[in-house]
Amino acid sequence: MVIGGYGHVGQQICLQLSDVYPGQVFAAGRSYEKAEQFSRQTNGRVRPFQIDVRQLVDTDWIYETKLVIMCLDQDDTSFAETCLRSGIDYLDISAKGAYIEQLAKVQRPLNATAVLSVGLAPGLTNLLAAKAASILTSVEQIDISIMLGLGDQHGKAAIEWTLDHVHTDYELMENHQRKKVKSFTGGKRIDFGKTLGKRQAYQFPFSDQQTLPSTLHVPSVTTRLCFDSRAATRAFALTRKLGMTSLLTMPKIKERAISLIQSAQMGTDQYAVKVEAVGMKGNEIHQAALGIKGRDESQATAQVASAAALHVLSRQFQAGVFHIEELFSLAYENGDFALMDQKTKDKHALALKASLLTA
Repeated sequence: MVIGGYGHVGQQICLQLSDVYPGQVFAAGRSYEKAEQFSRQTNGRVRPFQIDVRQLVDTDWIYETKLVIMCLDQDDTSFAETCLRSGIDYLDISAKGAYIEQLAKVQRPLNATAVLSVGLAPGLTNLLAAKAASILTSVEQIDISIMLGLGDQHGKAAIEWTLDHVHTDYELMENHQRKKVKSFTGGKRIDFGKTLGKRQAYQFPFSDQQTLPSTLHVPSVTTRLCFDSRAATRAFALTRKLGMTSLLTMPKIKERAISLIQSAQMGTDQYAVKVEAVGMKGNEIHQAALGIKGRDESQATAQVASAAALHVLSRQFQAGVFHIEELFSLAYENGDFALMDQKTKDKHALALKASLLTA
């Protein structure tokens, strides 16, 4: 069951999983009409289901469901807890740090596996950070930089999430201490390789920087964001500096901004992720840098979610709540990416429209 399965990313997840499990994948959400319309487009390979995760009245679906993939942002963990205590495995593509932190603290015992941080950021960012950290003997600092394309066919929810967090304060870990910072400040010049060049990126509240200090035992982690349009990045940074990003919290202005971004012929569908880890290798200070660039970030999120789902459906993992880097590794061989089970070494292909960043 894919909650939000008829949304922009949810549809892609449903389609990918229905190639393996035709007729057994359900696109679920509050609108049965939208779910049914999408189901018809798939000729029944994906089936419709109506559910409101805030009002769990009919629970018959619980006895027939192996896995739930959540594509909606939530504030309350009660639905996820219902799944996990009922023996239903649970995947979540949310980038909402507060919710993920709350879910990670759910009281045991649980009867199923939850995999969090599943997507591009968090997700691929976590996997790249883990791989960079593994190159070093010890790690002091990880910097994650993300470039998103404004010409991508973003779903409304993804644009809304970004606008909601341009004007916000949040916490990150610096030298084992929580530090409060302002979103879209703390700029740093990042080299995304010879084709994308150097760009100014700014602190942004992706959840990976809040969870990686714990899962990778790193004192300091910072995640920054920029757009493929340098002008748009500068405009956001200047607007934030002037304190005008608070206007984006007003519903009418936010709706107008979402509409403009969706319709504007600005930027491309390119994305890039670069991770730089600094620490010790032997007796010397060393830096390990890894990165990927690709097209269609929503497709990347769907690919990671689908590959993780296929792993979870293929074997029984330990019950509990895990982040993606705690169970899986990113494999790259002969130009192809794969999500590898750390325990069995089994792989599921990640058909990303992507390649490694080159200096």
